[in-house]
Amino acid sequence: MTTPDFSLLEAVRLRRPLIHCISNLVSANDCANLALALGASPIMAQAPEEMEAIAAASAAAVLNTGTPEEEKFRACLLRGRAAARLGHPSVLDPVGVGSSPWRLERTEALLAAFTPSLLRVNPGEARALLRLESREQGVDSPGPHPFAQQAELARRLARERGTAVLLSGPEDAVSDGERLWRISGGSALTARVTGTGCMLSVLCGVFAAVEPDVLSAAVAAAAFWKSCSRRAEVLAGGRGPGSFRTALLDAAGTLTAADCAEAARAERLS
Repeated sequence: MTTPDFSLLEAVRLRRPLIHCISNLVSANDCANLALALGASPIMAQAPEEMEAIAAASAAAVLNTGTPEEEKFRACLLRGRAAARLGHPSVLDPVGVGSSPWRLERTEALLAAFTPSLLRVNPGEARALLRLESREQGVDSPGPHPFAQQAELARRLARERGTAVLLSGPEDAVSDGERLWRISGGSALTARVTGTGCMLSVLCGVFAAVEPDVLSAAVAAAAFWKSCSRRAEVLAGGRGPGSFRTALLDAAGTLTAADCAEAARAERLS
């Protein structure tokens, strides 16, 4: 096992980076509260007319295409181009990209216009972007998927799109096409709370705001989120998914670098 760089937690709390989130309506509140719990400062701006101004002021962008509409895709396009021009990190979370031909077409238009620093996907979304047969069920990806399959999807998508990929699941695969990490552990209760993938994407943006190597930021974010879910399951005390959801925020706000280093199950495979 290799320990990710959890000193990034202290860097976030010291710098309080402004993280711009174009968010999913389902998970916007949780995403904003998670960024705050970690020590970052979220701004949930979505109007295309203010993308340039927000881009200039913020340290990273998290572009979530869940609950999509044309105005959201326009905002993501403008914000993604601005991030690329300014040299700021950007995370694209193409929620349920295989759910409809329109959603896939609009997401591919974004990827043709700019290259995000990181793609945060589940297996079904990865398969859709690779034009493989997708087994998405709504915005979810039925599983489980063998890790070897996830790793191959992550590597292939990273190489095809020229970016880093975090493919999340019971075990996360993080790759830039060459380097590959496996992040394991966490809690099965994560799958019973909506928006936990969106929240992971925000964590990636927060860590990328203080870590120039986006792959390292994604590895730290994935390992931190697994640690949070393990702590949250204990804090929830078997009371159910509502208590677990609240406990995730509590864990994010209280876990230290030492806590995460002790709990992390991260392995660099190549």
